[in-house]
Amino acid sequence: MPDLTQYLWLVWLGFILVCVIIELLTLEFTFLMIAAGSLGGLGANLLGAPWWLQILVALVLSVLLLVLIRPVLLRLTRKGADPTPTNIAALYGMSGRVVLALGETGGQVKLANGETWTAQLDESAEAQLVEVGAPVTVTAIRGSTAIVVPRGRTTS
Repeated sequence: MPDLTQYLWLVWLGFILVCVIIELLTLEFTFLMIAAGSLGGLGANLLGAPWWLQILVALVLSVLLLVLIRPVLLRLTRKGADPTPTNIAALYGMSGRVVLALGETGGQVKLANGETWTAQLDESAEAQLVEVGAPVTVTAIRGSTAIVVPRGRTTS
């Protein structure tokens, strides 16, 4: 019966391949660093190191790559990315106009981006009723409701 540790290099290659495939799906450089560290384990195997030393080499190299190289790669790949807020973050501070009077039960506003939202007055707003056509500013989003204040009064 052959010694199965003679075929450990196949396990290393399989593990590296799986890590690279997962990396291609996630694109966060985590599994790429683990795969690169595992190359060290494969190298130790090819040099005849015992199995526990192979695992130790792979572990140490993977941790070093995750701590030292991955943050640099993430910074470089996000360099030049569009810093414009999107989704709900883009709505904070956006102006709009009241299209259905805002009172205690709420109303509707049309925002500067063209979307019409159900709206409620922010608790800090002094006004009890905001008439149709009045300018407002979004201070928060709660579910599908924009929380607004009459223009000129924003909360911090």
